[in-house]
Amino acid sequence: MLLAVAGLKPDEVKKLTAKLAAGDWSDFPKAQQTAYALAYKLSKEPAAFTDKDRASLIEVFGRERAVDLIWYVSWCNYMTRVADAFQLPLEKENCFMPLPKKNGKEK
Repeated sequence: MLLAVAGLKPDEVKKLTAKLAAGDWSDFPKAQQTAYALAYKLSKEPAAFTDKDRASLIEVFGRERAVDLIWYVSWCNYMTRVADAFQLPLEKENCFMPLPKKNGKEK
């Protein structure tokens, strides 16, 4: 859903997600490889996340961005698991789109 919100077409989403799921991220830039490894580890074995993992994130992204990544990946995992458990439907509208303008002004 987030890839579609970011503007990718359905065929682009399918191609990218297949590439990500394959686990070979060597075609991606170093920063993305590091972020994907974090997401994978926090999704599969969150208790295995170590100080070494944190240090490598800080080295690549800086302290503040590393905290952002850890928080966001953890939050996404939580939301996915809660939404799946309760079978909550996705919104029908794109809640990130700007509001339509009326007489030159946003509603």
